[in-house]
Amino acid sequence: MAGEEDDNTWLIELESALLDRCSPQEINHITKGKKIPDSLRPDVWLVCLNCQEAGNQLLLFDEIFDLSNQNVLRDDVKKFVKKLDNDDEEKLAVISDIESIVTFYCKSKSISYSTNNGWIDILYPLLSLKLPRSDTYNLFEKVLKLYIPRGCVTNGVPFHILRLVLQYHDPELCSFLDTKRITPEHYCLPWLRSLFAGTCNLEVVLFMWDLYFQRSDPFFIFFLCLIMIVNAREQLLQMKNEDKMSIIKMLISMPGDLEANDVSDFCSLAHYYSLKTPQSFREDVLEVLFSESGLEINSKLYSQALCLPVAVHELIESATVDGVDGDNVKFFLVDCRPAEQYNAGHLSTAFHLDCNLMLQEPNAFNTAVQGLLSAQRQALAAGSLAAGEHLCFVGSGRTEEDSYAHMVVASFLKKNTKHVSMLDGGFVAIHDYFGPHMTDCLEEHNISSCLVCAPNNNNFNNETHKTRVRDNIPAIQLFSKLSSAMKAKSQEVKGKLIEYIVNPNATVNNGEWHVSAGDRKEHRYRNVPPVFSINDEDDDSNSDSRRDIISTESLEEIVELQTFLKGQNIVDKFQCQEVLLNGYMHDSYLIVSDTHLIILREIPNRRGFAKILSRRPLSTIVKITAKKRHPELITFKYGIPDGDNLLIKDMDRFLIPNASTATKVVSNQIVLQLDNKIQ
Repeated sequence: MAGEEDDNTWLIELESALLDRCSPQEINHITKGKKIPDSLRPDVWLVCLNCQEAGNQLLLFDEIFDLSNQNVLRDDVKKFVKKLDNDDEEKLAVISDIESIVTFYCKSKSISYSTNNGWIDILYPLLSLKLPRSDTYNLFEKVLKLYIPRGCVTNGVPFHILRLVLQYHDPELCSFLDTKRITPEHYCLPWLRSLFAGTCNLEVVLFMWDLYFQRSDPFFIFFLCLIMIVNAREQLLQMKNEDKMSIIKMLISMPGDLEANDVSDFCSLAHYYSLKTPQSFREDVLEVLFSESGLEINSKLYSQALCLPVAVHELIESATVDGVDGDNVKFFLVDCRPAEQYNAGHLSTAFHLDCNLMLQEPNAFNTAVQGLLSAQRQALAAGSLAAGEHLCFVGSGRTEEDSYAHMVVASFLKKNTKHVSMLDGGFVAIHDYFGPHMTDCLEEHNISSCLVCAPNNNNFNNETHKTRVRDNIPAIQLFSKLSSAMKAKSQEVKGKLIEYIVNPNATVNNGEWHVSAGDRKEHRYRNVPPVFSINDEDDDSNSDSRRDIISTESLEEIVELQTFLKGQNIVDKFQCQEVLLNGYMHDSYLIVSDTHLIILREIPNRRGFAKILSRRPLSTIVKITAKKRHPELITFKYGIPDGDNLLIKDMDRFLIPNASTATKVVSNQIVLQLDNKIQ
């Protein structure tokens, strides 16, 4: 009974909020991704689409059905309704509603109807709400205005944008489709035009739109499309010997396999990818595809883009001290300008990769690339401010040099490197962004040698890349944050880079967590971030990488046991024995906090005291396994994403008397963390 009351609490809260004229964000906070009940969905959608006070626009309809292609519209409506399971009387009502709404919409907007434009598909879920026709019209108008991207035509901008997003997250799959000459317009036109209403069953569409409208994010459709594609990557890559039309047919049919039970995971994955996509690109695209400005869309800007463009304000803000956030995109900045330009001024967190080396000294270039990737991994492990999983390349902002920089970027894409972007406007954009504060923000800035400050030094008046300049007030607030501490971190990683380039085969064992050839890979589930799973395994010894001996050189943290166990953020504790690979066992405590799995080992000669062996972030737990024959023997595996696999980096094994309870507590806490992120 208590569970049922809990299940109904949010419904009561939602009903009350609707009566109080709540916002879509408040609805989202209450529902937490749950499916809206049929009885409340009409009110929720009216709120989310801001239609409560829209009035009855159909009063202006003269009921004259005289569009130039009225017969085409009528035939399309009849064909559509014929496929429905409704009885004949309901079918007639649906035909009347759809034709009336579409006819009035065309007349009021002075536009023409065209077959397969998605309008009829969009209307069907709206009609299922059984609202008055006037409310249905208002919802229909808002969906088209707010959520259907402009330019869904042959060679349209939305398809180029989706390809850039796919390339950013899965360059291998994007390259495969490019090789087959398959572009998004071949398969996702009905997805975008109807928000999947024309390709998924009604139950799926209703649940998907419940979540979609609460987000109030028009760009989210691109991430839904992305998940639909990458979710089938293995199947697609296995079709390399199939003809183009077979692959397109398979892609077109994918949304039809989606079931209502999949929708929540589907949207959660899309949300994850949205967090891992540069925000400035999304902001610019929203202006292009969803604004009412009437500006002409420049298709070439996106169709000819080598990779995803990033605005200078996002690049700079991501590198500030207080800009560190697990949900923000963090960039590893690669400056591709010629050496003399780099030496005349650069960001302190930028790593130099001379684009001229690629043609002049290929071997040195390849060594430098390996060094950069190694430095990137070590910077991530060290938590450096210069660290970032996303590569952002910076050219000069001058057409001539940027052609070489493009070659460098293309070389990374050819190797299927994920999360590759290029700074829009190059170094010129950085220089302009800081304005009078550039001396404080740029390292080694030399006014006499800088080509932006002294353009006559090298024909700088040649064509430069034009980029939109945002109000640079944030630069005034940010320049002081590019502090000496930040530069020190940058120099630390640069030192490792130089060491690697000088001696690339040297093995550096500095205790930092970085990728090595011996790391074990495990398959990831549907290209998602690290997720946990509790499996039975007969033998997982091959994955053991846990150190048997704790370094005596590391600083030990000694705590008073009972005081520590009563800490505010402690969720639960379990007495156990830690099992090392050599068979030794140590009396220990497994502590579950809000955010970490903490391992304490009792100190034999100091009663009541223990030392903290490790604090494992819950977000790094990718597997929890148990032996079939010894279910109390539990292994926690930790890892990071590596392409389509998970890289298992470390593990802990325990003998836990109450193992099922312990694993349940850990699992629930991981889920709670994920839920908090999604909210």
